[in-house]
Amino acid sequence: METNQNGNGQNGHTPGPEFGATGLQPQDQPTDQTLTTRQGHPLTNNQNVRTVGNRGPTTLENYPFLEKISHFDRERIPERVVHARGAGTHGVFEAYGTVGDEPVSKYTRAKLFQEKGKQTPVFVRFSSVIHGGHSPETLRDPRGFAVKFYTEEGNWDLVGNNLKVFFIRDAMKFPDMVHALKPDPITNRQDGGRIFDFMSNTPESVHMLTFLFSPWGIPANYRQMQGSGVNTYKWVNEQGEGVLIKYHWEPKQGIKNLTQPEAEQIQGKNFNHATQDLYDAIEAGNFPQWELLVQIMSDDEHPELDFDPLDDTKLWPQEQFPWLPVGMMTLNKNPENYFHEVEQVAFGTGVLVDGLDFSDDKMLQGRTFSYSDTQRYRVGTNYLQLPINAPKKHVATNQRDGQMQYRVDTAPGQNKHVNYEPSSMNGLKEAPRTYPDHKPYISGNLMRQPIDRTNNFKQAGERYRTFEDWERDDLINNLVANLSGAQQNVQDKMVELFSQCDEDYGRRVKEGLQKVANGTGEQLHGQANTQVGQEAAQQAEELAHEAKPY
Repeated sequence: METNQNGNGQNGHTPGPEFGATGLQPQDQPTDQTLTTRQGHPLTNNQNVRTVGNRGPTTLENYPFLEKISHFDRERIPERVVHARGAGTHGVFEAYGTVGDEPVSKYTRAKLFQEKGKQTPVFVRFSSVIHGGHSPETLRDPRGFAVKFYTEEGNWDLVGNNLKVFFIRDAMKFPDMVHALKPDPITNRQDGGRIFDFMSNTPESVHMLTFLFSPWGIPANYRQMQGSGVNTYKWVNEQGEGVLIKYHWEPKQGIKNLTQPEAEQIQGKNFNHATQDLYDAIEAGNFPQWELLVQIMSDDEHPELDFDPLDDTKLWPQEQFPWLPVGMMTLNKNPENYFHEVEQVAFGTGVLVDGLDFSDDKMLQGRTFSYSDTQRYRVGTNYLQLPINAPKKHVATNQRDGQMQYRVDTAPGQNKHVNYEPSSMNGLKEAPRTYPDHKPYISGNLMRQPIDRTNNFKQAGERYRTFEDWERDDLINNLVANLSGAQQNVQDKMVELFSQCDEDYGRRVKEGLQKVANGTGEQLHGQANTQVGQEAAQQAEELAHEAKPY
């Protein structure tokens, strides 16, 4: 287990109570500051969901997690809690019929991939994550990259980001992560001190932070950024055999990012620049394209690796697991109405078709509950009857009523008196089983524990060393700017984490913070930089022109 200089555990928290030979003997009793559920139950583990073994899968009776995430899903009305600012467009996905040089049927029976040239309609929504619905598109933030495939077997949603890793590996921590990144609940300002207070106690975040505070944290536009499924999924073939899968979208337009000063220049002219860029390009017939590639890994624990392949804070090395092309997506039609399509479109990681499946990735399984639960609250119980969300095939269910239902999902000739199954009175019938089910073997004790192979710092250090000089310079400047408003103990913890990634990385951040403290640093940029924010507020009054009342 990795530890920090304070001797704390890898998640930044002090170890739990010790247990004597005669039973539970907690060293500390609950106080008024003890974290509880909404039912008042003291929460002894706020870091991990309950799983079969520490790798998963997640079990359904995770009441603290279900209470926490379902409340989090309902925090905003009606704007999305995350991914509020977005742009969307229609297009088509064309399959190659192969994965690399092999028939795709070797790995998956999903019909949309099987035939060369087979086309599937898609709708794509790009977005920022943390900021509100009318926020500038130049702000530092991951970018959402969500694709809805309207396949012949129903919808498939591939919901991901432009960056290929994430801040956390356990869904239990998701509401806390977002709260730390969102504005302060008192001042309503995004605060670098709050952000890094959380991140300094979450060591697995350093890989994502290294991307986010570099130019990769501000894509030039939506057309020229990568996409990723982020989590680990599965493909299942006709024999019921499964393999682990990572999804990657590579833009044929190339990849371009912005430094913080460059982004601020653009923001002063147009804070909708990415939406305008996408719309204008499609309107002019310059249809952007992305190739879909996958990485494939056998479905086991892979003890030869120094990380867990289900860990979404890690990349799978390309030299070991090459990117294999499976198809091309072309975006070719703008929405006819923004609200009707882009705002009401609803994605969920649990929306899979036959031949695609879940891995035991704990973040993926937490997202699968949260995403669709959010849509039922935000858009409504019958959100799947909206045209943008409905499959482009017939739907027949026994689900009835609910707010804003405007269609009953009956089948032709069905006995409309029967809204249950099984029935002998001409009700709906189960679909025939064409292929064997995928039946991975699962065993282990139920527990709430982090995974074994955390290895929080290696890939972050490798990424730092891979950056060009100008990317490292921008990364250090952005980190120093946003860390400068944090408490000294938070700054020290972050420097220690960056030093574990790479000695030069930590040294440069430390030196930058010292220059700020001594008043000898250069002008710093950053949206959560307290000093710059105060200067800007003062400058607004100093530069303003007086006016007479009317």
